[in-house]
This record gives sequence, structure tokens and C-alpha cells, in this order.
Amino acid sequence: MCAFILKSYNQKEEIRNPHFFILNKGNNSGKPLLAPCPNCFVIIAENQEQADQLRTLCYALWRCRAFEPHLHGSVIPFITIRSFRSILAFHIPIIEQYTADFAKTVQALKLLEEREQQLTKTLRVVSEYKQAFVRQFFKNAGV
Repeated sequence: MCAFILKSYNQKEEIRNPHFFILNKGNNSGKPLLAPCPNCFVIIAENQEQADQLRTLCYALWRCRAFEPHLHGSVIPFITIRSFRSILAFHIPIIEQYTADFAKTVQALKLLEEREQQLTKTLRVVSEYKQAFVRQFFKNAGV
């Protein structure tokens, strides 16, 4: 992995390079996001492959709860950009050491995300059909 930029997200700035967002406030701090939110960091990569690798690394760290010990705050927990950067800096050499295996993990997670999106769409359609059946019942019953 080459260099990347990690900074607080500013909606006034236009980002042209491949990028993704990291939630930095709340119990899900460290979670990678595809769309920005008011409380997030942005990671800007040099190319799409690097962005996918970094997003997968962040997702894995978030799922393993690696960010939880670094949360601050008593009411609304948050992670600082410095803490987040140090966690990434610690784990990137491990990923670089096992590049081939990690590339397989990245591809597998991409396929799972695509499948998840398909299933979500299917569930939405099923929900709409259920509503249509109920409406049809009441329409036929004259209510």
C-alpha cells in the first residue's frame, strides 16, 4: 500500500481520487462508509485498488472492535484522527506482508457486499408485494 490521505471530511471540498469515509463519533466509530456523514473522516487513496484494500482493512478492524479501546468521551464516544492513523499505521505492514491473502479477502468481501445489496433489494420487493396483497384484500372487501 502506498501513501494515502486521512483528514476530517469537509463537504465544501471536492474529492476526485478514489475515497471512502470513516465514522468518527458514536459506538460505531471506525466504521467505513460509502457516503459521507457530518461526523466522519475521509481517506483518499491513489487508486481504486488501494481504496478497496484500505476500506477492507478498516472494515476488518471495525468488525474486530479494534477501535473501541481508543474511544474517548463519556456521553458520545469518538475516535481522534491521531488514534485512527496510529491504528492504521500499525496494521498496514501486516497487510503488506500477506498481500496475496489479503487480496483474496478484499475480493471475497466485495462479492459478499454485492450479494448483500441483492438480498436487500429482494427483501424490499417482497415487502412491497406484501403491502400490495393487503391493499388488494381491503380493496376487494370494499373497505
